[in-house]
Amino acid sequence: MTTFIIGLVILLVGGALYGKFVESIFRPDDRQTPAIKNQDGVDFVPMSKFKNALINLLNIAGTGPIFGPIQGILFGPIAFITIPIGCVISGAVHDYLSGMMSLRQDGAQMPGIVRKFLGGKTFQVYNIFLCILMLLVGAVFTYTPGDLFANQIVGIEGVSVGTWVIYGVILAYYLIATLFPIDKIIGRIYPIFGAILLLSAVGVFFGIFFKGYELMNIDFSNGLSGVFGLYPLWDAAGNTGAGTAFFPVFFVTVACGITSGFHSTQCTLIGRSVTSEKEGRFTFYWMMILEGLIAMIWAAAAMGIYNKGSLSGATGVVGEVAKDLLGPVGGLIAILGVIVLPITSGDTALRSCRLMVADYLHIDQKEKRNRIMVTLGIFIPVIAILVFAKLNAEGFNILWRYFAWANQTIAVFAFAAITVYLCAKKGAPKYAFLISLLPGTFYIFIISSFLLNASIGFNLPLNVAYIIGAIIAVLYLILVPRAGKKYAASHTEE
Repeated sequence: MTTFIIGLVILLVGGALYGKFVESIFRPDDRQTPAIKNQDGVDFVPMSKFKNALINLLNIAGTGPIFGPIQGILFGPIAFITIPIGCVISGAVHDYLSGMMSLRQDGAQMPGIVRKFLGGKTFQVYNIFLCILMLLVGAVFTYTPGDLFANQIVGIEGVSVGTWVIYGVILAYYLIATLFPIDKIIGRIYPIFGAILLLSAVGVFFGIFFKGYELMNIDFSNGLSGVFGLYPLWDAAGNTGAGTAFFPVFFVTVACGITSGFHSTQCTLIGRSVTSEKEGRFTFYWMMILEGLIAMIWAAAAMGIYNKGSLSGATGVVGEVAKDLLGPVGGLIAILGVIVLPITSGDTALRSCRLMVADYLHIDQKEKRNRIMVTLGIFIPVIAILVFAKLNAEGFNILWRYFAWANQTIAVFAFAAITVYLCAKKGAPKYAFLISLLPGTFYIFIISSFLLNASIGFNLPLNVAYIIGAIIAVLYLILVPRAGKKYAASHTEE
């Protein structure tokens, strides 16, 4: 339990201190925001501070901060330390600066920001890659809440007509949320979703203590090799799979609870509704800290239920934890909270995809007919991916692996764009760009070594993957600041 408590302190105190430091580098002021300047009643819609923050939290918090930590905790209690540290110095920085850069770039979405700061060639690669990721997000975040609802609420197993009906209902909601003005659908329904999410998280948190769940502490008796051991270092649940290394697999597995590139697309989306730059730290930075807290809570709950002898996978653990800690009624609310999370990311992912495609093809989105045409072009491949994932025995596993890796890759692009921006930022400390360059370098190593070593990639020996990944990381460490200095030579950013 001590390690868990230390992790919570790191997350909350570290978030307060480091968030203030990052804000001091950006220096928000009282200038008019895009939500006010460009108000159009569709995408640029001024909303209150708390509504923006709640929508942003629900946008970024998919199944990642639940299913990821449930699997990641099998590496042992080191997860209670790596999750909060990563969230404070990497994930929250990524989210805050992505959102704030959008405010300073007239509400530009992430592809536009990448194009400006990383150049047209990088933009072409990024934009296509990001749209593919958004389609994967739409499919994943239909599949996971659909199956949770079917299995845990209705009691349906496997492929059935009932499951497809549930998928259809979720997709119908996504269609409505993608087409209509943000304040008409998302702005009205999210407070209800937010209440369910927060109630379930609070209930699970206190239930861990009231039920006396056994939470293990880091054991240094075998040195660092024991702390950062092979998966699963902690094997109370009788799991197999020893031989999977902590680096890089842990950080890909626990993506959304630490750093997620998907978040940059959602923070820039909600940036079009923020009415004051000074609300940014609460709306962007602190909502990522809150997601980290959700990840910590579910990691602890999973460790507790595994220590009680559970052999369930991630979906089963959600049901077991909810019912064990909160009883039948409270457990149902908690499960609904978990179902809500991916749905409230899937809708805005597809909305973001619509905006990105429209911006790329210069299609005016004020016209309803144009919005419908772009939306249909997005939903057809999402449905095709979903059908493949459901009907193929290994379909979803393949989908999830590529989704998880792609998610981290998007973050590397965002960190690079932020680094270039900070190099050219007027009045910024000389080495301010390090706050984004260092986490970007770390994650280029993670995604490179993962793809080189993983069976879905090049399947190279781990040591070889480490060496090549390190070389790629060093190149990133050198080339990105060089690009920043080149940009700064002819540009000054506010």
